[in-house]
Amino acid sequence: MADGINFSDVQFLTVAEVADLMRVSKMTVYRLVHAGDLPAVQFGRSYRVPESAVEEFLQRAQVEGQSESA
Repeated sequence: MADGINFSDVQFLTVAEVADLMRVSKMTVYRLVHAGDLPAVQFGRSYRVPESAVEEFLQRAQVEGQSESA
């Protein structure tokens, strides 16, 4: 692989799974993907989001002053 990523180790989530995980609508997830805020891979007409990208997004979005257990 050119960039060193082993895709067999990557867990992909559907837009619906990401929406459930983040407790937002599917449209919100699509907006994040199209805005480039949440990386995704397109397969035909469907999008798949790497689980690690969701975790990184949520870490970046964490409000300052909040404890990690919140």
